[in-house]
Amino acid sequence: MNAPAPAPPGHTTLNLNRNPLRLLVSSGPWRAAWYLGGYVFVTGWVLFSIAFTATVSAAAFAITLAGIPLAIAAAAVVRWCAAAERVRLRQVFAGPVPRAAYRSTDGLAIMARARSTWKDPALWRDRAYVIGLWSPLFILDTVVLTIWLTFLAGITVPIWYWAPRGTGIAGYTSSTTVHGLAFGYFPHGPHGPGGVGLFVDSVPSALLAAACFLVLFLIFNYVLVLTARAHARVALSLLGAPADPLARAKEVLAGPGPLGSLRQNPVQTTQK
Repeated sequence: MNAPAPAPPGHTTLNLNRNPLRLLVSSGPWRAAWYLGGYVFVTGWVLFSIAFTATVSAAAFAITLAGIPLAIAAAAVVRWCAAAERVRLRQVFAGPVPRAAYRSTDGLAIMARARSTWKDPALWRDRAYVIGLWSPLFILDTVVLTIWLTFLAGITVPIWYWAPRGTGIAGYTSSTTVHGLAFGYFPHGPHGPGGVGLFVDSVPSALLAAACFLVLFLIFNYVLVLTARAHARVALSLLGAPADPLARAKEVLAGPGPLGSLRQNPVQTTQK
């Protein structure tokens, strides 16, 4: 029995289901939240700080002799940061993540090694992701993850709706102390004139709010998964090996068929 073929590079494990309930019980939104959360809270700003500091330090000393070893060291640091992000991509893609093809510097003098390393296109792609795209990706992931967590917390409103108290609750400006959650604007208290929105101060209103949050949560799961997919695709396109435009043609030549036999037996073909 033949073993199953490995998944091709770029095959995502964050599957989308048309049924929002099936999507909820699948691993897709939870793996997506873990991937985005890891970038927002840990790896994103940590790797950016490390790579940015190393790159700026090497650039600042580039006019001195100290800049030569610093350029080589900074390149190694950026490669390490990119390798850490490739490891994280395994959370999103089923197949192996191809490693970027860095220039070989074996046998080069230290000056040539620093110059070759600094001009390496693969290293510049690493910098583009780890440093250049950190700000937009961090903002995007933070906004999406915050909204998703807000909807998730809203489902639990019936458990703790009674806890907020006083005049500091959102949307309530009256001096009268009350208990509850205000989703809207209530200038004269929860039951006063001019109020707009839903004031949660009872079990029925809390259940209604939780139902609304549940619907929003089920819908926003699609946004969460699509955001994680887009983030991972950007990372793969910059940190992985560039796609070979002749890969399909090489597969045809290597496979069985008239072209394959022609390539494997050129002498016999010539004699005929």
